[in-house]
Amino acid sequence: MGFSSLGLFIGLLLAFGIGRHIGIRWLPESESEHTSSGLLDGAIFGLLGLLIAFTFSGAVSRFDDRKDLVIKEANAIGTAYLRLDLLSAGAQPALRALFRQYLDARLEVYQKLPDLAASEAALVRANALQGEIWSASVKACQATGSVPTTTLLLAALNEMFDIATQRTIVALEMHPPTIIFVMLFGLALISSVLAGYTTAGARGYSLTHAVIFAAIIAGTVYVILDIEYPRLGLIQLDSVDRVLVALRKSMESP
Repeated sequence: MGFSSLGLFIGLLLAFGIGRHIGIRWLPESESEHTSSGLLDGAIFGLLGLLIAFTFSGAVSRFDDRKDLVIKEANAIGTAYLRLDLLSAGAQPALRALFRQYLDARLEVYQKLPDLAASEAALVRANALQGEIWSASVKACQATGSVPTTTLLLAALNEMFDIATQRTIVALEMHPPTIIFVMLFGLALISSVLAGYTTAGARGYSLTHAVIFAAIIAGTVYVILDIEYPRLGLIQLDSVDRVLVALRKSMESP
């Protein structure tokens, strides 16, 4: 993301320079100040602002959903872990050990990012542990012969697995279509060309303004990408992950 934003910043400066060069060569004297083309420029700049607002709002909304799902997953795992007390004393140790391994794997899925290979391996391990936990729990419930125990524990496990799947989908797959970001970058470059073209007939032109313009647009896009893909940039979810880490510590064997 950092390289993308840096590339956009450089691209904006180049586009600004190209637009100014075109304006100096082709802009008629009579259009040196304000022209009717300003209406078109304003429409394009307005569209860029709308697209930035749209992508930023969506990224923040999904970021909040991710934080909420971390808390929900911690609560679901904690509830299922407590309901293991309903089982016989002999069946509990093995299941508690599986729960600890499962939570370790779930933590690694996100802590290993941006190493996608390691994260995928942890996800595969967590999914395999889901099957082991379910099979062991079903056998333990059958051994108790208690319908309330079976209902309470298996329902808690279902919720725990469902939230894990939902969190994985939201975190790794729910992002805007690539065309949205292509359009955002493209509109930013076009706007930079138009900005450079407009300054061709202006007096007192300063390169500082071009740099500030490029820095603001590139910085805004970087923040959007960072929020949209947390853990891959500066923005992290470590503060929320502490809920899962604290739960894991509470599972330590006495």
